[in-house]
Amino acid sequence: MSETKKDKQLFTVGRVFFLLIVIPLSLVALLIANGILKLGDTAREQAATVLDKKSQEEIKLRAMNVAEDVADFLRDREKDILIATILPAAETTYKEFILKNEKSLWVMKNNSIFKVIAPLYTEMSLIGRNGDEIIKIANGQIVPKGKLANVANPANTAYKSEDYFAKAKALNKGEIYVSPVTGWYVNRADFAKGKRFSGILRFATPLFDKQGFAGVISLAIDIRHLARFTDNIIPTQSGYVVEADAATGNYAYMVDNRGFIISSPNDYNIEGLYGDGTPVPALTDKTAKVLMSKGEEVLNVYQIGYIDPTLPVIAKDAAAGNAGMKTYKSGTQTLFVAYAAIKFYSSTYPKPGGFGWIGMNVDTGKFNELALSSSKKIQQEARSWIATIIVIITVSVILLFLIAALLARGIGRSIEAEVPADSQEGAEYYDDEDEED
Repeated sequence: MSETKKDKQLFTVGRVFFLLIVIPLSLVALLIANGILKLGDTAREQAATVLDKKSQEEIKLRAMNVAEDVADFLRDREKDILIATILPAAETTYKEFILKNEKSLWVMKNNSIFKVIAPLYTEMSLIGRNGDEIIKIANGQIVPKGKLANVANPANTAYKSEDYFAKAKALNKGEIYVSPVTGWYVNRADFAKGKRFSGILRFATPLFDKQGFAGVISLAIDIRHLARFTDNIIPTQSGYVVEADAATGNYAYMVDNRGFIISSPNDYNIEGLYGDGTPVPALTDKTAKVLMSKGEEVLNVYQIGYIDPTLPVIAKDAAAGNAGMKTYKSGTQTLFVAYAAIKFYSSTYPKPGGFGWIGMNVDTGKFNELALSSSKKIQQEARSWIATIIVIITVSVILLFLIAALLARGIGRSIEAEVPADSQEGAEYYDDEDEED
């Protein structure tokens, strides 16, 4: 066979191979690459919006779950004080009750962090009908008889201003008085040195005998056990931390039904008392400058509309027993907040708002950085897939051409082997005669 015919055969085989395999493969690869590129562009354009909405709903749900956990915790404390009313009135029995009710806490001391097991209650007392303490356990120890006081006078109570005896005395059997969070105020300077708020939430219920009112049982919860529900949370993270940093704008906090902050990463925002038992005033637009100069920064959400008018709106909506989401300004930060009412009710925490509410803040600037980071990852992955496809196409085409060439050569050799040698000679002879003519 002539070289011209061999070349034509090779060209024909290669062309058929190219048309049937290489072109369809290339088209499919291009369609896939184009689809990935469009998917990457769409994801990049929508990542911030989708991530933002999804995360906001998740944070709101988390706020609702934490609010329910707090309500359950408080309901369990109601059960504890009702159990206490039927315990034998003995110092050893009360002390054992205190020591058996413990939970773990993360604490900071001397710039080091420790996990400790701490009693739920810092104080348990039995009070007679006239207000005289009969039995008292304080900080796990039995208080000597000579140090017992008459708590009908608020000045004789632990924080020199508590009126729990009078409030409990006015209740019916089985009803429970729950106090506001009470404790000594921690100012900004002391907080910076490592001091933390260490107040109480007091439960008290009346006792009755045949003569009627017989006294009061009181339990004082270590506020750290309540604060742990928010202190150890960062809203955008699934895990827990020892202490959140409010400066990041990404933290949780707790507000009571009066609008006072009762748990916050910044303890100087928590309502507290001066040494004489009088309350440290909350910031207002008129007093903020003077109070902040002294490091006194108690916050009541109803009174800080001067920071952003949205804040009192949030407090009112939560006080109506609702959960929601809003955005507000605080200095240079734009903050998203999800909030949910704590549906625990008592004579001092009535419906619909109940005990107060949980708030979870997120700095939207940092939040958008997270969305941007995610979209960049999507874009990088799309480019990586496209690069991979290009490599695969290139290698595949080269291999296919090599295979096509080998097949065409094999076909040519097969044809040569099948044609007799004399027929080739005859063809050459007749060609010579044609030339002579």
